[in-house]
Amino acid sequence: MEYDKAVLNRLKRIEGQVRGVLGMLEEGKDCREIVTQLTAIRTAVDRTVGAVIGDNLEQCIQEELAQGNSPEHVIKEAVALLVKSR
Repeated sequence: MEYDKAVLNRLKRIEGQVRGVLGMLEEGKDCREIVTQLTAIRTAVDRTVGAVIGDNLEQCIQEELAQGNSPEHVIKEAVALLVKSR
């Protein structure tokens, strides 16, 4: 499966945020600042999960329809993935 460049860019940004938090920890920054950054990372990861599942769901449904199948099980799987990601 091919992923959109936007997803890769999101992950690179998250990687940078994690490196930033590591630096903050090494510098002994205030825990409130660290928690704020960790919360931002979690939000970014959640949005990335949604984007990946959304892109995958669209592609899978198109494939199922092209084969003349019902996309119901694909939708249920996507919902399960979303629930699991929380």
